[in-house]
Formats: sequence, structure tokens, C-alpha cells
Amino acid sequence: MKGPIAQNVDDYIVQFPEETQILLKKIRSIIKKEAPEAKESINYGIPAYKLNGRPLVYFGGYKTHIGFYATPSGHAKFKKELSTFKQGKGSVQFPLKKDLPLSLISKMVAFRVRENGQVPTPKK
Repeated sequence: MKGPIAQNVDDYIVQFPEETQILLKKIRSIIKKEAPEAKESINYGIPAYKLNGRPLVYFGGYKTHIGFYATPSGHAKFKKELSTFKQGKGSVQFPLKKDLPLSLISKMVAFRVRENGQVPTPKK
């Protein structure tokens, strides 16, 4: 949806039709459960979560789908499970007319939490 950029996630979610709000709230709830220490904000105009100062996941509502962004590594890890959905590098589209794969989203967030907890390898 287009409109003024929301200042927080609550304001972002209420811009959408009630059915979409329910789905966005489910994703938000999963993220908060799997990553209770993650910092929530709006980045790129959509809900964004950071953990240990690094991007964790993002999500966004659209007219026909919900976009979920677990960075390229998060999507590569679940390539097989995501194969039935439209994808881009580090993004996936969950159609509004289909059930959200809540268990898969939870696994993806948990993976990203573990990945973000790792100390980065120093570059040579």
C-alpha cells in the first residue's frame, strides 16, 4: 500500500485491510517470539528487525501478497521449502489468498537469530 510512511509497526499494520492486518500481526508475533531481543523499527518503509546491531528480517504488506525478507542467506537455507512461492534474492512473496506458512516463517526467523548471534569472520 502507498501512503505516508508509518512511524512505527503498529501504524504500519493499521494501514491495511483487516484480513491483511491479521496476517501481518501473525508474522510480527512470530518474530517477537523467536527474537525477543530484536529491535523493531520501520526501515525502507516496512517493519524491520535488527539483532546484535545487524539486520534480522523484514516484512511488508502489499495488495496481493505479504513480502518476507530474511536476507539472502535466510532464503538460501530454506530454498526447497520456499520453492512454491515467488522469490527474489533475499525475498519471498506469500499470496494473501493462501495460508501463511507460519511454521516455515518461524524456522526462518530462528535460523536468522542463530546466524546473527555468530561473531562475523574478520575480513582479510
